[in-house]
Parts: sequence; structure tokens; C-alpha cells
Amino acid sequence: MKTDIEIARETKLNKIEDVAEKLGVPRDEVQNYGRYIAKVPIHLIDKKEMEKHNLILVSAITPNKAGVGKTTVSIGLSLGLNKIGKKAVVAL
Repeated sequence: MKTDIEIARETKLNKIEDVAEKLGVPRDEVQNYGRYIAKVPIHLIDKKEMEKHNLILVSAITPNKAGVGKTTVSIGLSLGLNKIGKKAVVAL
């Protein structure tokens, strides 16, 4: 089994502009902090639209020998939801 660092080094990161575009965030509203991190203004949140969506909060987990924790579960959950056609975003 590969180590965490090997997996991390092999991973292809998506540029934050591409992620923002996929989510419908206008480019001029994205405040870049490098190539892979950004902030977006809170005024972009449509409260009426938010009521139609769900929030899954991963706040605690029982540790195990495989090292699977909150981050791994959160990323896996996001990937799985996207795989079945749900629009999912994870914030760490």
C-alpha cells in the first residue's frame, strides 16, 4: 500500500479557477491565494437557494489503524457524491 506522501505527490490538483468555474463562481469574484486556494465573498451565497441543499458536517470520527480520519472521510464522501451526479464541495 502506498504511503500518504506518495499518494499526495501523485495527485493532480485542479486549479482553483477551474473549480470556481465548475461551481458557477464568476472569475472576478475569486480571490486567489496561490494556484489552488481561494476565497469567495459571502454575498455570493443565495439564502433561498441554500434552503434547497444539505450540509454534511464531519466533526469527529473514531481513529483506526489505517489512518482514515475526518479528512479522508470528507474527501471520499465528496468524491462519491460527485461520482453519482450530486454537486458536492468539501472545505477543510
